[in-house]
Amino acid sequence: MSDGEPAVRPAPAPADDGRIPEDPPVVEATGIVKRFGPTVALNGARITIRPGETHALVGRNGAGKSTLVSVLTGLQAPDEGTVTFGGAPAPRLTDRDAWRQHVACVYQKSTIIPTLTVAENLFLNRHDRGRHHLISWQGVRRRARDLLSTWSVDVDPQTPAGDLGVEQRQFVEIARALSFGARFIILDEPTAQLDAAAINRLFDRIRDLQRQGVTFLFISHHLQEIYEICDMVTVFRDARHILTAPVAELPRSELVAAMTGEAAADRRDERASTVDTAVTAALSVQGLNGETYGGITFEVGAGEIVGLAGAAGSGRTEVAETVVGLRTADSGEVRIAGNRPRPGSVPAALAAGAGFVPQDRHHQGFVPDMSIADNATLSVPRRLGRNGFLSRSRRDRLAEGMIEHLAIKTPGPHLPVSSLSGGNQQKVVMARALADDPRLLVLINPTAGVDVRSKEFLLGKVRETAETGTGVLIASDELDDLRMCDRVLVMFQGRVTTEIARGWHDHDLVAAMEGVDLDA
Repeated sequence: MSDGEPAVRPAPAPADDGRIPEDPPVVEATGIVKRFGPTVALNGARITIRPGETHALVGRNGAGKSTLVSVLTGLQAPDEGTVTFGGAPAPRLTDRDAWRQHVACVYQKSTIIPTLTVAENLFLNRHDRGRHHLISWQGVRRRARDLLSTWSVDVDPQTPAGDLGVEQRQFVEIARALSFGARFIILDEPTAQLDAAAINRLFDRIRDLQRQGVTFLFISHHLQEIYEICDMVTVFRDARHILTAPVAELPRSELVAAMTGEAAADRRDERASTVDTAVTAALSVQGLNGETYGGITFEVGAGEIVGLAGAAGSGRTEVAETVVGLRTADSGEVRIAGNRPRPGSVPAALAAGAGFVPQDRHHQGFVPDMSIADNATLSVPRRLGRNGFLSRSRRDRLAEGMIEHLAIKTPGPHLPVSSLSGGNQQKVVMARALADDPRLLVLINPTAGVDVRSKEFLLGKVRETAETGTGVLIASDELDDLRMCDRVLVMFQGRVTTEIARGWHDHDLVAAMEGVDLDA
């Protein structure tokens, strides 16, 4: 047999009862426990993936999906439990080449280096070397052409990777993974940035590769896609395995129920509506169109709390950021308390009456080395002095009032924000959003990464703010953030598809967010 020929596997011997035993799972993880300090990210989790199948892994944010992927790819070792590939124990974490021969992950954020060509990306650090150990670029390009041809990827190997579209980059990453010998590929939110036609092409590619013996773990927020492309589905909730079942045998309603938990379905928020219809709407959005959303029209009344819900890639975050001037719409109109701020200008939105808690407090919410007082008052310099001169005593008095109002745990206003806990950092961001008594409060994932007590406190302050007549827009996919809302607008693939009144069941909202028709 030549070196290039694949080895022929002998037929498995019959078992004692005459049956032909199944091939071992491509990957099997059992009893996986992973802790990060006091947080249990995985608690006895398990998954078994058989050869040639496309296996879905689904669950709400925080269910443990990303942590499991890091364990299955050898980026982290579990505190307890075992991982096997083809029945053999997983390699040592330090043996990266051995891991690449078993598994590869194509992440939502591409790992392709845009300044290199496709060929250079495919064989990075594995270049052919000719005389005097110099790289043979002709050999690299030839290997790249052969690899792309083998896996039917229609891309010129000499193309700069930065010129590729999202879909082409994914195909190149899959080909690169296969070149190491792996026949098990994890696809992490592969459709998040693709249009419908590209999604169909990706699914066709997955089916082709399945027929060639490649096995996939498919992670997606869009449950409808699970029913289109996957054979099996595993559900995680609260860091635990909930169920594994054939997709064809699992009704959509049961899948959503497994993700949300039956006990959560009956919870309600009894907040009395404080909407004042006699006052100009806190927010009016008319015909807003942008790169990731279209046809967005809605209002937030004075004293009303409106949720803007949707899975990753739905457009909810981009709409909220457009309202406060972080993004500029291609067309349409935004009015805040009757004022039309200059599009794409955060200062103009704040001057019109908006307060804003951004999605990522670390990169957008505060300056870590500045004091609590400076961070909390960044948006209200005119209240601190005149003609460009700021009064430290005014700043400190205002900050001390905010510290008391939001129960920020600190010995004083001069402490750097970076020294606070995550919950108290978020309170500082909230303090600045409320510093100028806004007519509209816009919050994006306002309780992300904070402890339970801080979450309850922050959401309580949102209620109090609405009761004073301020309109509130909450863009989030966290159900606890949305429970207090008078109504929730659900976005799917850039459009508002559903409006749900207060008192919803978890499984109904999640189904709408995932684009699932429970009656199908």
